[in-house]
Amino acid sequence: MQSPFWHYNTTFDAQEIMRRYAVETPSPREGLLVNFLDVAVDPKVLPSILAPMAGTVEDLPIPANWHADIAEWGAALRAVDLSGQRFTMIELGCGWGCWMNNSGAAARSTGREVHVIGIEGDQGHLKFAEEALDRNGFDRSQWTLVSGIAAGKAGTALFPIQDQAGGSWGLEPVFGADEEQTQKAVDSGRFEALPMVPLSDVVRDHDRIDLLHIDIQGGEIGFVSDCLDVMNEKVAYLVIGTHSRQIEGELFDILGGAGWLLEMERPAVLMLTVDGPITTVDGLQGWRNLRLLP
Repeated sequence: MQSPFWHYNTTFDAQEIMRRYAVETPSPREGLLVNFLDVAVDPKVLPSILAPMAGTVEDLPIPANWHADIAEWGAALRAVDLSGQRFTMIELGCGWGCWMNNSGAAARSTGREVHVIGIEGDQGHLKFAEEALDRNGFDRSQWTLVSGIAAGKAGTALFPIQDQAGGSWGLEPVFGADEEQTQKAVDSGRFEALPMVPLSDVVRDHDRIDLLHIDIQGGEIGFVSDCLDVMNEKVAYLVIGTHSRQIEGELFDILGGAGWLLEMERPAVLMLTVDGPITTVDGLQGWRNLRLLP
């Protein structure tokens, strides 16, 4: 059966971009997994899959590897291609800093100045991201990590606390809890109260964001709707994970209606059950802001 990751729609040659940025001879590193961009990953971020791969170098991920496919790799590297002499990106729900490290390394390989920004709710994952950025040679002046939940407006959200970082990568924040509910959740030891970080605050000191990467577990529509004005003004390229076909259609309407150009699209992969369709693999969209990239 052919991999679903071969099936995507695009206006550019995603595989050509991936091959162009691939490092000719990535260097193996003891105890780490190294990818085609020479980015080293500690297997502890996903031990069930990565532990057997420690000390190895991955092949070019066509059609996919353990965390991304042609569509996502191609769209992220497309944003690097379209950037100027300085590449600035933001990764919302950054986890271990996957796209901070990968897009930052690709941009750095071309001689561009780089600044990468990550927002994450899980404290253990933030530590993973800091370690990864240090491991992959980013100076501390080149990155910013923010503890919090990406949002359209300021406030407080509840975020689940997991026993071990890397145990789950699909944790969802809880918005809208009142003071009593918040206190009860925090007292239970299963949640912590984190600041909601408005995108307008994150971009305030930057003239342009060359890549905004969003993977926020089903909150895409609310976030994009709340932040559309800021995105129109500051974000040149958007790569967004989608968690249902309904979300994909709404993004078509919102972003297409606002004058953005869809350049990459791979729909979510579904499993049909008696209870209705279930998303088994998240979808992916890459959007170009024609105001900033005509």
